[in-house]
Amino acid sequence: MFAAGLLVAAATVGASPAAAAAAPTTLPASEYTLTADYHRFDTLDSALVTALGTSAVHTVMENANHDRQALPSSFSVGGLSTGFRFDDGDNSDCQSFPQGITTSRDAVGTADSGNYDGHQLVLVSWYTKDGCGSARPQQRSRITLVDWDATYPNTYRKILLVEPTGTAAAPNFKDIPIHAGGVSWYGNYLYVADTGHGMRVFDMRKILNTDPGGTADQIGRQSGTLYYAHNYAYVLPQIGTVTSRTTSDTDLVWSSISLDRVSKSIVMAEYTCQSGCTDYPNRPPRAVRFPFASGATTFAATTTAAQALQLPWYNLNGVASHNGRWWFNSSGQKKLYYWTPTAGPATFAWVGGGESLSYWEDTADPDLLWSLQETTGGRNVFAVNQATYGGG
Repeated sequence: MFAAGLLVAAATVGASPAAAAAAPTTLPASEYTLTADYHRFDTLDSALVTALGTSAVHTVMENANHDRQALPSSFSVGGLSTGFRFDDGDNSDCQSFPQGITTSRDAVGTADSGNYDGHQLVLVSWYTKDGCGSARPQQRSRITLVDWDATYPNTYRKILLVEPTGTAAAPNFKDIPIHAGGVSWYGNYLYVADTGHGMRVFDMRKILNTDPGGTADQIGRQSGTLYYAHNYAYVLPQIGTVTSRTTSDTDLVWSSISLDRVSKSIVMAEYTCQSGCTDYPNRPPRAVRFPFASGATTFAATTTAAQALQLPWYNLNGVASHNGRWWFNSSGQKKLYYWTPTAGPATFAWVGGGESLSYWEDTADPDLLWSLQETTGGRNVFAVNQATYGGG
């Protein structure tokens, strides 16, 4: 979500009496289902791979062309462990906004220090508008792969998200103009929230090579076998969809998602307002947990939710869950809410402009919660000790 203004300092506080009185309530999980199709674009994807060729993640990172920066000294948040800021161009870009966050620890767990294809990575999803200003429509979306392992340079690379089009004989692709408010990486698959529908699915083994030339507005097949992508050298084509269905009166709004490796599920949460919003629903939000197929990093053809909650908090941009514990980030309230069914809720001060959350498991050091700020000029990506915010 877009948030005006920048808050660069926040400290934790204990749960207030008012917060303790408000807690999530259980909804019928059976009302929420997913329909998964991992083969929707098989023919076109195969044709694109043949036409363009692919680059593995390690190749992409060996060609990373942006340098991340250290967090500014003015940035402070309770339990801060580590973090970074994007380069000056991305930090001040008034058209593109970082939203979702996931890591290679989501993808592979703690084995081999959480390295995927030789790299420990932080992955951030972005949306781009067709100009500066809050009323401009969304134009496209992308991901940023950030090298996090100290063995490698402190660099990152942008990859455009695209939807395959055309035919097997003349494959093509187009922009994906979604908010990309949440992202989860599990195994080789990348799940990106699609606000009114569910999730779009991508395969990290199918990053395509494109010609970085042309003009900034050119996308897809231009002439013969020449493919442009707004000057990006890499694109990630969609492979499938995970579509949300509900038997309740109101469809889910997929504002943010996060991976729970313990229960092998994705959790989602809605951004809603208590009142007065025109672009977002004015009602209590929900959070729903959807389990992956047994032993797989994919969903079954049809999946019924394992848990559904109605939440007492609003303006939720981020959600995370691990070992039965839940965290919810509210950018509008500048709060991080923590809840377990046994311990109840707690409220902590948080940053402004805060977006998605991702849980970072660690065998040697304390587990972390990763998050980020979308605010122009203050795009800090940071990790806090999760024990500071509910612990356990």
